[in-house]
Amino acid sequence: MIPTLIVMAAGIGSRYGGLKQLEPVGPSGELIIDYSIYDAIKAGFGRIIFVITEQIDETFREMIGDRVSRVVPVDYVYQTLEDLPPGCDITVSRSKPWGTAQAVYCCRGKINGPFAVINSDDFYGAGAYQKVCEFISRTHDGAEYSCCMAGYSIENTLTEHGHVARGVCRVTDDGYLAGINERLQILRQGDGIVYIEDGGVFAVEPGTTVSMNMWGFPGSVMPEYERQFRVFLSGEDADLTKAEFLLPRLVDSLLKQKKASVKVLKTDDKWYGVTYREDKEYVVSAIAGLVGAGKYPERLWEDQ
Repeated sequence: MIPTLIVMAAGIGSRYGGLKQLEPVGPSGELIIDYSIYDAIKAGFGRIIFVITEQIDETFREMIGDRVSRVVPVDYVYQTLEDLPPGCDITVSRSKPWGTAQAVYCCRGKINGPFAVINSDDFYGAGAYQKVCEFISRTHDGAEYSCCMAGYSIENTLTEHGHVARGVCRVTDDGYLAGINERLQILRQGDGIVYIEDGGVFAVEPGTTVSMNMWGFPGSVMPEYERQFRVFLSGEDADLTKAEFLLPRLVDSLLKQKKASVKVLKTDDKWYGVTYREDKEYVVSAIAGLVGAGKYPERLWEDQ
């Protein structure tokens, strides 16, 4: 079956100070998400599901969805606090949805085959889409769910303007994910890279593989999203006013239960993103360089 791409676009860029998904970065006003979808279509993805909130629906369709729907079938899913597994009656005071794994859970009624998941505000590079699409198109489940992730070298994923969150990976000698820890504050410090946690500062080796939330899954894995979401919501130690049900958490749990294998598809592509408002100038310059090198057309969608 032709793979589907889930684009997680419900988050409001709090550190950035606005809807960073809607900031133009291309020479003809293209957004980062335009380049993501362009690369995905080129790689072989045949459908896009946008996970958004009802509050941004009209603006999102006008600035992104209506344009994209002219070249590939598009669906929309709302991510809401109320979209919980049946029987989970939880009322908490929080302003944000439940996290990236819940964003995928919200798509359960629209997934019937292999799919990949990305953030809407990250530029991943064409090579990553090609590798992930090829893997999920040709791989079938055995005793475990056969999954994959795009693996980036940590030094290719940092901003000069603050800290970032990355899934720090342990990878086996034969290229499979052995474990993943979500580090919420990774940054450059002097000539090195560190992460900050519980008041401590810890070094990260250059070349460490990290996840940028580009995952590939078989459609058969979807029931696990509900099972793992229930476990998350029932956690005695979780502060449900703040805690998030994140994709690295779900994947790590499946690995520990030996329910899934995750092939790490290493890429030398460089990440670009607008985590902070100061990042935009650099991203605009980097994309202009890619256009100048012939990687992308001057006007992206006229090439379709």
